[in-house]
Amino acid sequence: MTDTPYSKLVVNGADSLEFLQGQLTIDIQKLDIGESQRAGWCNPKGRVICLFDVTATAEGFSLRLPAELADEVLKRLTMFRFRSKVDFELQASADEGHLAEKLRAGVAEIWQAQSEKFTPHMLNLDLIGAIDFEKGCYTGQEIVARTHYRGASKRRCLRFESSKPVSPGDKVSDGERDVGEVLNAIGNDLLAVVPVDKADSGLTVSGAALLHLALPYEQK
Repeated sequence: MTDTPYSKLVVNGADSLEFLQGQLTIDIQKLDIGESQRAGWCNPKGRVICLFDVTATAEGFSLRLPAELADEVLKRLTMFRFRSKVDFELQASADEGHLAEKLRAGVAEIWQAQSEKFTPHMLNLDLIGAIDFEKGCYTGQEIVARTHYRGASKRRCLRFESSKPVSPGDKVSDGERDVGEVLNAIGNDLLAVVPVDKADSGLTVSGAALLHLALPYEQK
């Protein structure tokens, strides 16, 4: 999974800032030119369609995302453009996303099969500064804010070590039923969305035992 291809979606035009501000979970007005930040793009039900690394440029913004999601994301963003003065250009990226680094840092990635399955809180976006709760409206904002202020997220992205290699999309079991799903995996190291209260309860993936590991940021 360390060689997963990425694409770059370049968003330019007079209305590019206003357009993306109404779509992404971060306040992109706060980005200086050359500065990058993780962000989510949600559907109206508050489920994450895609995760981006957003970089401010002199002309607009650059959004890095997994290549397998790029065409569909471009199609859907274009549908929301309406009369806004926004131009999109999809480019190949030599950057492979540094998945070994991201996994160890507890920064999740989602793929085509996982698109629109998880909320930003399940992916820990609130814990890594990828949601701005002070900005104005964006798609899915009401549900995301409600989850945050009610403290209602009982499932989180956690890091584990497995007794044998696993793959993204594999189900996590508590011995009686499936309770979660593997997001990212490199060898025996993985991130999975599971109920927080079951993290140390003998979880397995395809019979492989999981050891819960600490993340390098504060959990809530």
